[in-house]
Amino acid sequence: MSGSTPARDGSKRPDGSDYTTVLSEDQWQEKLTPDEYHVLRQAGTEPAFQGEFTDEKRSGSYSCRACSAELFTSDTKFDSRCGWPSFYEPLAKDSVVYLEDTSMGRTRTEVRCAACGGHLGHVFEGEGFETPTDLRYCINSISVNFDTP
Repeated sequence: MSGSTPARDGSKRPDGSDYTTVLSEDQWQEKLTPDEYHVLRQAGTEPAFQGEFTDEKRSGSYSCRACSAELFTSDTKFDSRCGWPSFYEPLAKDSVVYLEDTSMGRTRTEVRCAACGGHLGHVFEGEGFETPTDLRYCINSISVNFDTP
């Protein structure tokens, strides 16, 4: 959706159902830092190769920085050399939702947290990575927290 952002789309998932974690935009701005708000609520992107989890190699799980919903595990993280953390699948199929994004002059698939609608990044298919799914979930470090076991 060109021009679509979590802040504009509100409390509804792409399928019309409600997100389970809903705050007003004023509450999101109070909860998140300005950079986190820009990425998670305004569908921004952090600069490549500057995110704190791009080179993270430890075992653990990644959760939404806005609402703490578990999203990915280190077991599916791989080095794609793209400048952002990459995963080949989410923790569970229902932990993320997908939206068509035409904002960059081409069609991409945006990935959002299924619990709060926070923008996480994009997923790309068919790039030839030797992963079980041939998918690359390109995720902003600032959209997630990392927890070790």
